[in-house]
Amino acid sequence: MTSTTSQQELFRFLEDRFACAQACTECARTCALRASLVDPDGTEQQELLRRKGIMCAEVCDATCRVLSEDNRLDEAGIRVQLEWCRTVCLESAHVFDRHPGAEETAQACRDCARACTDFMATLS
Repeated sequence: MTSTTSQQELFRFLEDRFACAQACTECARTCALRASLVDPDGTEQQELLRRKGIMCAEVCDATCRVLSEDNRLDEAGIRVQLEWCRTVCLESAHVFDRHPGAEETAQACRDCARACTDFMATLS
């Protein structure tokens, strides 16, 4: 029989996992939208913004899939995926911070990075 403490830890784990997956989904949506608004024939800075948006959306989407599916990744594999997502999100937020109008995207990236960090803390 499972103790109350174990049940509470499981609930927290699942809540944090779900919150992280939601943050990844929101970040992927926001980054994909931002990438679609940038003129692909624009300046080098616009191209960087577009590429970062696409890359961040893809990494967040992959992370969400890892967290949402009953996959066979062990804890170490999940941790690597979360760290990759966190790093890409922080790098992307830094790029978006330098572009007027991309504040919402930068914040979504920071929120996702924070959710990845929080969820990693629940892993043993």
